[in-house]
Amino acid sequence: MQKLILFCGPSGSGKTSLVHYLLQKYPLFTFSVSATTRPKRKNEIDGKDYYFLTVEEFKNKIDKGDFLEWEEVYPGRFYGTLKSEVERLTALGKVVLFDVDVKGGLSIRKYYGDRILDVFVMPPSLSELKKRLLARQSETDDSLEKRISKSGLEMNFADQFSYIIVNDEFQKTIDDATLLVENFLSE
Repeated sequence: MQKLILFCGPSGSGKTSLVHYLLQKYPLFTFSVSATTRPKRKNEIDGKDYYFLTVEEFKNKIDKGDFLEWEEVYPGRFYGTLKSEVERLTALGKVVLFDVDVKGGLSIRKYYGDRILDVFVMPPSLSELKKRLLARQSETDDSLEKRISKSGLEMNFADQFSYIIVNDEFQKTIDDATLLVENFLSE
């Protein structure tokens, strides 16, 4: 049975950078591409970064039970993990990495149980998280405040994950995550 690896944490915590590092380091790892209704950013590719769907397409897939997990993260902004995507990748013998929001991560963790390594990536503080989000230059003042508020709430769920890594210094975060991954895969 193929093992899976899950990284969760607030937007701006560094989980996506960490997942990209691990994908480069381990050739058998592959990214679980999530579906979303949010607009595509300038450098994103449909089917590689996300499956970009309309709200109607997304809701049709919900109705058909196509999602392992899904959530309306913000009004009209749905995110989810397609069951078919995970099945396709594990059938190829890949170790699937998930980079999802906290609620979705808890659902995936519950679904897969012992088959999954679940890690919460914690920012050092909300003020540092705000600096990181500002540096992206992809947020309006309103969306930034919504993300900060949501991040504070998400951080309350950290103790529901098997492991917590505080991303204060990225190289240490990489080292900690690599150790967890290697220990998990050798079990």
